[in-house]
Amino acid sequence: MPYRRRTLSTMDEPMPPAPTERDLRLDLFRGVALWLIFLDHIPSNVVSWITLRNYGFSDATEIFVFISGYTAAFVYGATMQERGFVVASARILRRAWQVYVAHIFLFTIYMAEIAYVSASFENPLYAEEMGVFEFLRQPDVTLVQALLLKFKPANMDVLPLYIALLAAFPPYVWLVLRAPTVALFVTVAVYAAAWQFELNLPAYPSGHWVFNPLAWQLLFAFGAWCALGGMTRIGPFTRSPWVVGLAALYLAISFAIVLTWYVPPWTRYVPKWLAEWMYPIDKTNLDVLRVAHFLALAVLTVRFVPPDWPALRSRWMRPAVICGQHSLEVFCLGVFLAFAAHFVMAEISDGIAMQVFVSLLGVMLMIAVAALMSWYKQIEGRHAGSGAKRSPDPAGSST
Repeated sequence: MPYRRRTLSTMDEPMPPAPTERDLRLDLFRGVALWLIFLDHIPSNVVSWITLRNYGFSDATEIFVFISGYTAAFVYGATMQERGFVVASARILRRAWQVYVAHIFLFTIYMAEIAYVSASFENPLYAEEMGVFEFLRQPDVTLVQALLLKFKPANMDVLPLYIALLAAFPPYVWLVLRAPTVALFVTVAVYAAAWQFELNLPAYPSGHWVFNPLAWQLLFAFGAWCALGGMTRIGPFTRSPWVVGLAALYLAISFAIVLTWYVPPWTRYVPKWLAEWMYPIDKTNLDVLRVAHFLALAVLTVRFVPPDWPALRSRWMRPAVICGQHSLEVFCLGVFLAFAAHFVMAEISDGIAMQVFVSLLGVMLMIAVAALMSWYKQIEGRHAGSGAKRSPDPAGSST
């Protein structure tokens, strides 16, 4: 057999075909992530102790961003393969525009909600706590900055991040489909450059984006890489007993370190050199410890929750699954509900019973809205289930 010289094109062959059916685990965990984000957005909420941020270095945001990248690539990657770069790019940018419109709508109603509560109850602390004091002082200037995605009140930083990531998504999908290893190298290089040169986008009235898109693109892009065949490549690695064991060990160590944040006397058990190297664990720029924590969680999830797990289609998992299928609408609703819960706790009662009540009520309302939207899609003859094949119209998907 003649010798075949190995070049970049032979070493970095195009990705194998991605699965043709959507993984229900994606909807399940994105739905759970939306619930956890909602609980974390309620200040001084005892129920938020069940969320991930109290037991490790990462939280629900990493889950949401990774799955969003995965599902976006799942939908638009097929379009790019079948109809070309221009059509796929147009659909991706249309989706970015839809999310942008949703963000502006959410911003407008959110500002009205906070302004009304602040004025009606003569409590300016609401405006200060939610970061909208600048808007009430200079609404004309601040509104322009909001349209430019520079001004973002509290709890409204995720959608601008998603918009920025979608806007830059078309060339990355094109590259993944042709040179996956190069694409992975590019996203890591951008992440490293953001850290090395302290790159971020400016915010108004000062500072930078709470979620640096140049750093958080790492998880979004990695999710896309996995969706377009990457999981086939790294599958044997993630199933290795050594990798699973290391992931479990890392999660245990991170949990032990997080415990010292809540039990100060235990901080003496953390070596000084380790604390100096580790802290602060930066969320804005997606600290590498947060990335490692998320990857460890992902390894254990892939190992112990198979895609054909019968419970995924049970009625007990259905609430989280349908919330994950309508993530944009459920997230926007969660922002409103988090402030409403904060208002109720501040004006009526902040007791544990009230905290549990507003938390459960908020999650139930999110489930109810998601169920209503699924019902509307069913009566319109559209595919609402994650197990269905790709929708011919990606803009109508739940990415």
